[in-house]
Amino acid sequence: MLRKLCLLSALLALGVSTTWAQATAGRVRVLHASPDAPAVDVLVDGAKVLENLPYKEYSEYLALPAGTHEIRVNVTGTTTTVLQASPSIAAGADYTAIAVGFAGKTPALKLLLLQDNNTLPAGNNIKVRVVHGAASAPGVDVYVTTPFETLDGKTPALSNVPFEAASGYLEVPASLYQARVAVAGTKTIAIDSHRLVTWPGIIRTVVAVDSKGGGGPFELLVLPDRN
Repeated sequence: MLRKLCLLSALLALGVSTTWAQATAGRVRVLHASPDAPAVDVLVDGAKVLENLPYKEYSEYLALPAGTHEIRVNVTGTTTTVLQASPSIAAGADYTAIAVGFAGKTPALKLLLLQDNNTLPAGNNIKVRVVHGAASAPGVDVYVTTPFETLDGKTPALSNVPFEAASGYLEVPASLYQARVAVAGTKTIAIDSHRLVTWPGIIRTVVAVDSKGGGGPFELLVLPDRN
């Protein structure tokens, strides 16, 4: 589910003019993918830009001035910081910031910052990126086939993807697909997207996540980079 941010208020809180920011800003969106963490507030350089973001929800892109920023993730309505990072943002670049791992056990909570590529795919193609954000899951293989096609004899599109890893963007023709995530080296399916309908020009980031609290059943979150 998309969480809307007040871009103007956030920019004013950070002490920058919207005219200046449009020319020198990058863009960042935030996904809460820590299964045992509570809902959170997100602060950038001390200014609250996002409130009460629950597990598996994400924000729109938020414009931030280029440079290094302090990002703090607090338990909603408190000053208790569960995650702190200082990423560097480049002008004109888009990023997805994902809180992954566990708040109360290992692997520990961390901020995974990915640079997005929102340039349009060629012709009638689509672009899809896969992120292993399920802290309880081992390395995985990702199969992309036509719907309901058997995996016998199939080679995975991505092999042995470890936790916290992100693939490059896969560019393929718009069509009907089925994505299946299996334990690496096996055909044991952990996540099945079932039938997927795509159309030319879309760009998606697909994130594998745990159930609330951690563990299975696992699922795929689909973030629209560009429609």
